[in-house]
Amino acid sequence: MILKNIFWMSCSLLFAGCHFPDSKQENTQINELKLGNIQACKQYSGIPENWLKDKHAGMVWIAAGSFELGSDLAYPDEINFGEKQRAVQGFWIDQTEVTVAQFKKFVDSTHYISDAEKQKEAAVFSPNIEHSQQWWQLKSGYTWKTPYGKKGQSPNPAEPVRYVTKNDAEHYAIWLNHKLPSELEWEYAAKANVQHDVALYDEPKNAAHRPIANYWQGGFPFENLNQDQFNDVAPVGCFPANHFRLYDMIGNVWEWTTTPYSGPHDQHMGDYQHLRHQKIQAQSFVIKGGSFLCANNYCARFRASSRHPQELDLAISHVGFRTISKD
Repeated sequence: MILKNIFWMSCSLLFAGCHFPDSKQENTQINELKLGNIQACKQYSGIPENWLKDKHAGMVWIAAGSFELGSDLAYPDEINFGEKQRAVQGFWIDQTEVTVAQFKKFVDSTHYISDAEKQKEAAVFSPNIEHSQQWWQLKSGYTWKTPYGKKGQSPNPAEPVRYVTKNDAEHYAIWLNHKLPSELEWEYAAKANVQHDVALYDEPKNAAHRPIANYWQGGFPFENLNQDQFNDVAPVGCFPANHFRLYDMIGNVWEWTTTPYSGPHDQHMGDYQHLRHQKIQAQSFVIKGGSFLCANNYCARFRASSRHPQELDLAISHVGFRTISKD
């Protein structure tokens, strides 16, 4: 008993958040994705092995634990004015963003029509050199299956699916008996027990100063140095996983959460936040993780604490999603 008490006391003193072994982790290695480099991601089909046969294929179990929500080192809306330590229950989570191939399986099975197809337009990143602040345009012909336009190239099946609204993402999740993560769950998974915050403008690079995520290197929006080898979105899993074996939690595409965006963090984002969300008729929801368009001179939200509002019914070229499951 004394040794057990010492262990728990040591954990609380040495770590800002604790993540403990869970029996479910023993079974996650069977159908776990082995990506994390350019060669592997370019060979990936976009469909995890045994997917739709094994309900946890391509997912990993994140054991219950606690972590420090938000950051004091970056944008004001990341500052947590409430309780610092937040407890999170365990859950399964997709190792990668949902791919074009996976979303196609859903559409083929259900004949689902996405919001961009119904609205006949979507927000496309299309910078105009004559109008340097005009980066986005509403255009027709851009959907999850034609992310480069009707006359553009076909998407790589292993790319993250884009031009999906929150409604589209939720329909996909329901099809699998999954759901979208809350901001709390997403950030817990993204931080993966790393206790130090990343400061604003600290780019995701390794010790050799090479990018370890798909983000914008150079002067946005007209100078892209492509040091990460990608000018646009990358296939999922091209960069090393975090400590929870999750790929692309930073960069590539922003990811939907179920959390309404209402400004800075507040003290109400506790275990009962799902009850609170049911009472809010929000128009914008929190997206997390940054994207291939985040640069040091613009956005700079390539951190786990980063957050941004996104209109729930707007299909756009740099937002995707991943799902979670509680069983």
